[in-house]
Amino acid sequence: MTFASGSETRGRIAQHAAPLRQEVVRLLREEILDQTLQPGQRITEAYLCERFGVSRTVVREALRQLESESLITLLPNRGPIITVLSRHEIGSLYEVRRSLEGLAGELFARRASDGLAEALRCHFSVMQDRLLPCDLAERGKLKEGFYRMLLEGADSPVLTTTLHGVHARVAVFRHYAFQDDARVAHTLLELAAIVHAAAELRDPAAARKACEDHIERAGRLAVEEYSRRVPQMGD
Repeated sequence: MTFASGSETRGRIAQHAAPLRQEVVRLLREEILDQTLQPGQRITEAYLCERFGVSRTVVREALRQLESESLITLLPNRGPIITVLSRHEIGSLYEVRRSLEGLAGELFARRASDGLAEALRCHFSVMQDRLLPCDLAERGKLKEGFYRMLLEGADSPVLTTTLHGVHARVAVFRHYAFQDDARVAHTLLELAAIVHAAAELRDPAAARKACEDHIERAGRLAVEEYSRRVPQMGD
């Protein structure tokens, strides 16, 4: 399938905008996450060059970045397509995420200052008020803020860098979760358990378990939702 023309309204990129590659990445990432571009859909460098008004070099750099996030797959003799994942691949991503976020919770409970613990509690209080009534974009920002504080308190630059990479690779599944009000409501309960264990009790083992439980459920739902939306996915 060739690149869909329905997203033309987003227009060409102004030459004075933020670095062109980053802007192309941002626009394509949005269209993959909101399913304007479907898993398995083929896109062409020539079309992207014409549509965005950028060079082939910029397009290739953007595609390489999206490939590193597992949103694009570069196929020999076919070119780039929107990535299609298997159940096993999704499960593997969430196994890694579960371990990393468990470690983040544990380290936060051990290392975070009282000020950071209070900041996490305050941010979560805002989430309790805003996460359900707000729009999809704000839901994403609020959840990103939660993780930013959790990782700041964990005080492990290597963990932060590694987990950011994993979050980029599971972005499409997190996007699905943010669309479901029932899932969002349950997420608030799971995050409450994390905040209680990590920022109030300061219990490393309980904080790890709360984080792992949150991601274990998220992983199950990710497989179910992706299978529903992408029925051609293989095992």
